[in-house]
Amino acid sequence: MSLSERLNEDMKLAMKSQDKFKLSVIRMVRAAIKNIEIDQRKTLDDQEVLDVLNREIKQRKDSLQEFEKAGRDDLADNLKAEIAILMEYMPQQLTEEEVKAIVQQTIQEVGASSKADMGKVMGALMPKVKGLADGKVVNQFVQQLLS
Repeated sequence: MSLSERLNEDMKLAMKSQDKFKLSVIRMVRAAIKNIEIDQRKTLDDQEVLDVLNREIKQRKDSLQEFEKAGRDDLADNLKAEIAILMEYMPQQLTEEEVKAIVQQTIQEVGASSKADMGKVMGALMPKVKGLADGKVVNQFVQQLLS
């Protein structure tokens, strides 16, 4: 079952179970996917749907930080619940040890020795961990290991 089909099925289940919150989150994601499909005039494959999900999660995490700074716990709790629902559709995230091992391997492959080579490392690394690890975490490990 593709990711789009799974979203459709879960939307139907949310309708049947009267779960309005989950239904609204799934509808919002499906709308974002549909907008991109219309813009590109093609149906998205699973990898492209994952990219949309990643972008939606990232937007919510950024908003979550702002709401927490402003002391808006009600909105922050809402966003945490939305993120939890969206994370159900993401593949299993890599652990920090796995990310660190991949970063070390890529640094050796590229032959990087200083922070000046960070662009080369990130360019080679991001396709390997796309959708499996947060870019900020990967970036921190690269900086840490190159310094």
